[in-house]
Amino acid sequence: MVDSLTYTPKITVEFEIGEKDFFIAGECASRVKKTLQQLGLKQEIIKRIAIIIYEAAMNVAIHATSGKLVVHIDPDGITILTQDVGAGIEDIDLAMKEGYSTATYEIREMGFGAGMGLSNIKQCSDDLYIESKVGVGTNLEARVFFNNRKKTGEDV
Repeated sequence: MVDSLTYTPKITVEFEIGEKDFFIAGECASRVKKTLQQLGLKQEIIKRIAIIIYEAAMNVAIHATSGKLVVHIDPDGITILTQDVGAGIEDIDLAMKEGYSTATYEIREMGFGAGMGLSNIKQCSDDLYIESKVGVGTNLEARVFFNNRKKTGEDV
């Protein structure tokens, strides 16, 4: 029998993201934020996670034709995954620099695509992994630990 006072089930939340579906980014961040507040997490951690989710979802909406965002919450932390079908990232190191953007003029005119997405995700993550293939798409995995564990993986 599992002790219900110490057992925390893994929670998974998944969102489909369409091309230029900017509304979903806020919806993803808001829904996960509410869940984390109900779990009693510190506001500082919730803020970092909400930023990662928003920026990751916006990147999919801006740069891909379709994709999904999956959030896994477990007792040790949270993992945010995005998988998209789109242009891919030609130079990940360059894309990580603040202010670098490949967003179209149209996207920038709407107030998006300032080139802060990946750098914000990196700053808020404890671990970050990105793989991308030009013309195919991008996979991103960001991890935040609840116990303030130092970064352990290779940063992008």
